[in-house]
Parts: sequence; C-alpha cells; structure tokens
Amino acid sequence: MKNLALAVVILTTITACKTENELKNSNAIAVTYPETKTVDSVDTYFGEQVKDPYRWLEDDRSEETGEWVKAQNQVTGDYLANIPYRQALKDRLEEIWNYEKVGAPFVEGDYTYFYKNDGLQNQSVIYRKKNNQDKEEVFLDPNTFSSDGTVSLGAISFSKNGKTLAYSISEGGSDWRKVIIMDTETKEQIEDTLVDVKFSGISWKNNEGFYYSSYDKPKGSELSAKTDQHKLFYHKLGTPQKQDQLIYGGTPEEKHRYVGGNVTEDGKYLFIYPRTSTSGSKLLMQDLSKPNSKIVTILDDFNSDSSVIENVGSTLYIITNKNAPNQKVVTVDASNPSPEHWKDFIPETENVLSVSTSSGYIFARYMVDAVSQVKQYDYDGKLVREIELPGVGSAGGFGGKKEDKTIYYSFSNYITPSTIYTLNPKTGVSEVYKKPEIKYNPDNFESKQVFYNSKDGTKIPMIISYKKGIELNGKNPTILYSYGGFNISLTPSFSIANAVWMEQGGVYAVPNIRGGGEYGKKWHDAGTQLKKQNVFDDFIAAAEYLIDNNYTSSDYLAIRGGSNGGLLVGATMTQRPDLVKVAIPAVGVLDMLRYHTFTSGAGWAYDYGTSEDNKEMFEYLKGYSPVHNVREGVEYPATMITTGDHDDRVVPAHSFKFAAELQSKQTGTNPTLIRIETDAGHGAGTPVSKTIEQYADIFGFTLYNMGYKVLPNKTKAKIKG
Repeated sequence: MKNLALAVVILTTITACKTENELKNSNAIAVTYPETKTVDSVDTYFGEQVKDPYRWLEDDRSEETGEWVKAQNQVTGDYLANIPYRQALKDRLEEIWNYEKVGAPFVEGDYTYFYKNDGLQNQSVIYRKKNNQDKEEVFLDPNTFSSDGTVSLGAISFSKNGKTLAYSISEGGSDWRKVIIMDTETKEQIEDTLVDVKFSGISWKNNEGFYYSSYDKPKGSELSAKTDQHKLFYHKLGTPQKQDQLIYGGTPEEKHRYVGGNVTEDGKYLFIYPRTSTSGSKLLMQDLSKPNSKIVTILDDFNSDSSVIENVGSTLYIITNKNAPNQKVVTVDASNPSPEHWKDFIPETENVLSVSTSSGYIFARYMVDAVSQVKQYDYDGKLVREIELPGVGSAGGFGGKKEDKTIYYSFSNYITPSTIYTLNPKTGVSEVYKKPEIKYNPDNFESKQVFYNSKDGTKIPMIISYKKGIELNGKNPTILYSYGGFNISLTPSFSIANAVWMEQGGVYAVPNIRGGGEYGKKWHDAGTQLKKQNVFDDFIAAAEYLIDNNYTSSDYLAIRGGSNGGLLVGATMTQRPDLVKVAIPAVGVLDMLRYHTFTSGAGWAYDYGTSEDNKEMFEYLKGYSPVHNVREGVEYPATMITTGDHDDRVVPAHSFKFAAELQSKQTGTNPTLIRIETDAGHGAGTPVSKTIEQYADIFGFTLYNMGYKVLPNKTKAKIKG
C-alpha cells in the first residue's frame, strides 16, 4: 500500500521532447501521469505465455486501486480545467437540456401515470392523475432517493388491479438492484425491501405476487466477481424474501447465465427464457391456471430467439428467428406448443421485424435500412394499414393493454427532438400529443443517408448529420459513432448533446456496421467471433468515406463508442492510430483475453468467443484485444477513456489496464487520459448533472485536441498543436 502511495506522486512527463516555449505556441497542455506499477503476472494459453503487468488493477476493493483512481482523476481534472471553453459548453448543454420532457401516459387501475422531467432534474419523476380528471400529483420522485441523484429508478411494474407497485432501484449505477413494494393509494412501502436482485424484470401474477431474477451473491467483490447461475423466483405478497419460491435455475441442469420470466396479460401463462449467452434462448411455459402444473419445454436449444408476445385464450403469438433470420410471427395452441405445430402469422420479409401489441392489434415494426416502417394487423393476421409516420426516422411505442382506446408512439431522428403522438387504432389517424419546447431549431440542420463499401465490398449504410451550409473542405470537426455487436441496431434518435455538437459546426456520423441487428441475424453473425474484424473494417471504412468525401480529415476526426462500442474504438485506434485525431472509448470491453472472467461477461461469448475455447480463438482475440495491442513507439490519437467505478457489467479494470498501457507506451504529445466517474455504473440511471458534465468534458477534450483555441462557432481560426 505504501509503495503505491509513493508511486502515484512520481510523475513522468510525455512532453519532454518539447520545450516550454514550444508548448506555449501550440495547443498542447503539458501532461504528467502517475507512474503505474507493474507486476509479474503471466497467463499461459495453449502453450503461449501472455504477460498481464497491470493485473493488480482488477482488484476494485484494494486501497492501491483506489489511490490510482484518485491520482488519474486528478491528472484528468487538471487537464480539462485548462480547456478555456469547457464552461461555455457546459452552459450551453444546460440551456438546451432545460426543457420539459414528458413521457407517454399509461393506465394502471384508477390512475393514468406518466414520467416527467422539468428540465434539469437528475431523474425523471412519475406523476399521476385520476382517470378522466385533470389534477395531477407526484407519485414517485427518484430525486428524493439520494441527495446527488446517484440512486436511480429501474423497472416498475403494477399489479393487475393497479393497487400495488413493485419498483427496483440502483445505487451508484450498479446492476445489483433492490425491489421496493408500495401501496399505490397511500404511496407507502408495505413490505421489507427485496435485495440482491440483478438483470431482472418484474412480472406480476395477477395481484398475488411477482416473478423476478437474480444470482446468489458472489464471493469476493460484488462489482467484479463472476456470476453465472441465474435463477427465477416468485415473491408472494406478505411473505419475507427468504421464503420466495425458486421457480427455475436451482439445479446443475438448469444452470444458465440469464433466466427471465414474464406472465401474459390475462395471468394465465408464465413463460421462461433461459440463456447461456446474449443470443439464443430456450423457451419454457407453465400454465398458471392449473394448480401445481409442470413447466413444459417448447424449445430446448439455443439456436434461435423466440418470445411470446401475446395470447388469445390458448392461442400463443410468438416472434421468432427460428428458420427466419429477419424474424416472423407464428401462432400455436398452448396444448401442443412445439415448433412442428407453428403456423406463420406474419411471414418473414427482407426487413427486420419487431412487434408490439395494443388495443387488440399487433403492430409490426420494420427496419428498412435502419429507418422505421410500421404496419398494423388484427388477430386474424389481416393487414389493417401501414401507419403514416411523421417523417424519416425512428418510431417507438405502439404498446399497451388490450382495452386501451388510444395508442401512443414517439418519433425522432438525429435532428428532430422526440415528439409523442396519439394513434386512433380504428381510423389510423395520428395527432401530436406532446411536442417539446426546446431552444433548438431543427430546420437549421440536416441528415442524409449514404452507403459505402467496406474492405470486403459489403455495402454499409451511414447517416450523416450536420448544420446546413457547412463547407465540405475536410476541416469540419466530426464524431464518428457506432456499436457493432450483440444484435443491437442504431436507429436515428435525437440527442441534446449531439445538437450542441452540431451547433458548433460539428458533423455527427453513425454507420450501421456488421455485428448489429439492422439486417437481421446474418448481419449480426457476420460480426461475431472469428468474423469480428469485419466490425472494425466497417468502422474504418466509414472514417475513410468521410475523409475521401471531404466531410473531414484525420486532423478533425474523432471516434466514439461505449461498451462493445468502446471495444470498437479501442481496436480501431490500435489498428489505425493514424486515422483519427481523437478517440473516446467509453466503458469499453478492452481486455479480450479475460473479459469472460468478470461478473456476467461469459455471457458475451456468442459475440466474442473466449480465450479458453481453442488456440485459434485465443490467437484471434489476442490479435485485436486493445489492451494487448498497444505498441511502443507509436503515436496514438489524443485519448480520453471514460468509465464508472461502480460499473459491474463491463468492469472498470478494462479501462484501467488500457489507460496504463497507453500511458506507458504513447509516443508524442497527444494526451492519454482516463476519466473515472465515481458512484456511477455502465450508464443507465446516470444523473442529468453528471451527464452534462461528461459531455462538456468530451466535447471540450475533442475540440481542443483538434486545435481549437476557441469554440468553432466563435471563429474559424485553428491552431495546430
């Protein structure tokens, strides 16, 4: 402990190659880093020894790691404090952020509920009003959970009659949750708090109790220790948690990393979804209308993803990608639910399908080159109409109860703030319900979709957004953002922060690269395991397109991504350090040889494979793992790694080790910083105040390292460092 305390005050400068006069005449800020100790840690994979000199940073509970975090944050804070327009960015972010945000209403029992944020509240508040009345009241205010907004509201779920609410909270951004049960009439807590709940929904069985999921609390650190046997429980109201019934996951045969459960709206069926990874699920069913009924297996393999979206009596409606990579809807009777009895209801098309139900209809939401198209079907499979959307962008919602008379949906794109619409399901007529009053004019901006070829010739779509009238001279500050994994699709959505970026003349570009779900399972699989390099190649080709078409140049290009997107940034900057000026990897998966040893990381093996699978997989992972591919004598882009000290999904050790590698090997004057948010996790529930600070730091760091001494919208003069 004492050795590290001494070590953190020993500073090594990366600017020794420049004199003070040279530094004053450039945009560079002299940076000194804490000296990070190394240890003799070696792992052997298939006969090959791999050093892991910063293994000690994996211990999130140690005093040494805590001191290192403090020292790094001091260096980063000092650097950011020298950026002259950091406060101006924060002020503008606060100004544009400060507008009322209201969510779509939903009816539970005798009340209509909705979320609302007055503007800069750290967490949105749940309001309610008596049905058919106008007077509203605060129902649940998460801002009262903690003084600094770091305790956030997670899932909420009402009993069938709406008289009881179960809601989860997260402390410090952790994925570990507590569940609180309250009487909705009195707004009083009525039972002891449920603890140690993780990766869980809350699904009620009528008014009697609810199902939830969790792991046994791990030995060692709850923020980093491995968790791999998920269990589904039933909590009966009025009983202590220790008496909760274990429904599934308690035996070696039932060992899965994720187990979810949900009950149909009529309370008749429970469906259980065991998974060993983030892709592929079994499907099990229990008839709750029959006492002590057995759990029936519908699908017993992990070769597809299938989930029940609705039932009408014993007829089940299932969305599946089994023999349908772009997904389809099938029906089957619950008495014989196995796949050989499935009948196509909404057949597969060339576009990826997702579905929701409301008002006695099924809404088929398609992605057409990452843009929304919505069709309305009745329960006989008849197409009622295609919904006329307000424009080209992303439509979400269209979900509710069967008895709902009005349907709500939202629409936005990269330049249009999210607006809520009502839809009359009988006539198909949409009307504006809530349009935000924001100090931002979307008419000043434009988005365009382009297609470019990746390294292997695959055509990739990309949406580029910017202020109207920018000159394509190769000198526009540009952020290239993407994700590329886990079947997640990046569809157009509005971001207050990106609006501020574009106000500064910035370009914001989002390519829909392989590994995502924009073109179905085949698109996803084309970016997994031994094909993961396709993802990086697609991203690199997007950067080259922007440069070749004079949107920007390497001196004015930043790359950004979070989680799996943090891996994307880390791999891109280590493979092509010459390509971009700034790199912002957030909460990234950066140690590809050990990611599966932390928390639920082994569940990501469908996308990544693991270093223990076989020699070929080990060598492939080692070949792109950012932590293992930082080289001596290379000038890497100006880098600011961001993470949270309570991130128990992608543990911060990934970011810690990557920062240590870069700081020890970086050549030249580009800074390599790490910004470690305290009492913060993977991102969900982050207070608005912290989010604004993060963006002010990210944009300030990015622009400053592109050579801007003042904000771009103040002057076009730039000084190269």
